[in-house]
Amino acid sequence: MATAPASPTAPARVKKPRLRAEERQQQILHGAIRYFSEMGFAGQTRELSRRLGITQPLLYRYFKSKKELIDKVYLHVFMGRWQPQWLVALRDQAVPLDERLVSFYKDYARATYQPEWIRIYMFAGLESSDLNRRYLQLIKKELLIPICHELRIHCGVENDKLPVSEQEIEFYWTLHDGLFYTAIRETIYNLPMAISFDEKVRMAVANFLAGAKVTYPKLVAAPANAAKAAKAAKTSKAAAAKKRAAAA
Repeated sequence: MATAPASPTAPARVKKPRLRAEERQQQILHGAIRYFSEMGFAGQTRELSRRLGITQPLLYRYFKSKKELIDKVYLHVFMGRWQPQWLVALRDQAVPLDERLVSFYKDYARATYQPEWIRIYMFAGLESSDLNRRYLQLIKKELLIPICHELRIHCGVENDKLPVSEQEIEFYWTLHDGLFYTAIRETIYNLPMAISFDEKVRMAVANFLAGAKVTYPKLVAAPANAAKAAKAAKTSKAAAAKKRAAAA
């Protein structure tokens, strides 16, 4: 009697190596960045867990809440890419201001104008998240105000005693916003430029500084002129009142 062939043995199940706590946390964080850049912050942690191949309770072992996870995404995507040495280079007056600005925006674009960064930034704004406000406060403090002082020097109107005005800051936003919109065109609208980003930066900086030579001295002088006008009006009013009193 023939012996029945032995049934094939099922292949042994290979266990995935367990990640160390730090590795697992980074896996979740980077997965969350990809997920939120695709779905926005309305995306559910249940779906994120499924995509990562882990359970939702495991995710919450490393991040106690969705808010905590989003905060970590903010720190990594926004704060983690800001380089303090940028400000040092921007203040180096041994280098012409146009070269400093061009160099800065080339580096800044490489660090931030990436698809995940742009998409998360846009989603945060649409969902009324405070992430954008926190980042814009950083930009104002660490970039706009210091650069406005450099612009004053460049335009020959430096005044250390006069605080940088909101008008000056808004003037500088025209350069920063314009270059940011270039990244939006490419990343959100899928409309690549016909020229390189570096060339676009050189053009934008040259155009901005040419206009600043005309406009910026007026912006710096505006608060002082307003104060003089207010003082003159007050003096005139007092003189008129005194004249009326003398005539009575």
